[in-house]
Amino acid sequence: MANTRKVAVIGLGSMGYGMAASALRGGLRVWGADVNPAQAAKLRSEGGEAGALSDVAATLDAVVVVVLNADQTEAVLFGKTGIVGQLRKGAVVLSCATVPPEFARAMEARCAEKGVLYLDAPISGGAAKAASGDLTIMASGTGAAFAAARPVLDAIAATVFELGDSAGAGSAMKATNQLLAGVHIATMAEALTFGMTQGIAPEKFLEVISQSAGTSWMLENRAPHIVDGDYTPKSSVNIWPKDLGIVLDIARSAQFSAPITAAALQQFLAAAGMGLGREDDAAVAKVYARNAGLTLPGEEGK
Repeated sequence: MANTRKVAVIGLGSMGYGMAASALRGGLRVWGADVNPAQAAKLRSEGGEAGALSDVAATLDAVVVVVLNADQTEAVLFGKTGIVGQLRKGAVVLSCATVPPEFARAMEARCAEKGVLYLDAPISGGAAKAASGDLTIMASGTGAAFAAARPVLDAIAATVFELGDSAGAGSAMKATNQLLAGVHIATMAEALTFGMTQGIAPEKFLEVISQSAGTSWMLENRAPHIVDGDYTPKSSVNIWPKDLGIVLDIARSAQFSAPITAAALQQFLAAAGMGLGREDDAAVAKVYARNAGLTLPGEEGK
């Protein structure tokens, strides 16, 4: 029997679009919404449902919110045309942006006032895993929220960690992951450009280090962008001042010193200051290259 569950994905960037496509493959009926109408049109051409979200909101089973930050999440949920007020009781919101844990708890409480379930569901894995339905989701929420979200989770994720029975725990784990991910990207860029000062070509760096103890998932995923001189954003520089800023805010509230995170943040801020904010986050290597007088692949003659 065909799955008649109705799902909206709000935010069809590189992650959200892949998640919407995975939900379609999973047999769900999917509506897409994005500030760029072309993305929603593309989803419709690939099997997404037609019609305005406002026309079907009251019949939706789940809403997946894949926007940039807490402000955008709150606007989608409770802004002038906020979706929560249009949903039926028992529908579930899966909130996937990286946000502070206390924000997730506040959103859960506000949804509950409307009879809407909330799953704190930050995601990891990158655009490729979003498109293949193989994301990792660090989730927390009530048993009812998990149950309502299960068909969506099954379609979009390979691994779902159930981290607690209320919102906040998922976002705390995502912040911990982002600390490592941001530091790893900045450190990869530092090591790659350091190697260049010693005559090690970026492609040789990638070949050797990816098979050595110093490797990381981020190194293996991002260093090829530098080797190829291709900074088409899969994940942009601009994400990291936000995410590492969240990490440091949490650290301050816990009276925890995070000096390595702070150092990585400064490199991403420098990259944004160079006008690289919308480039792939591997472009943080350009900060090191500029400071050391190095020329990265694809930058010759610029």
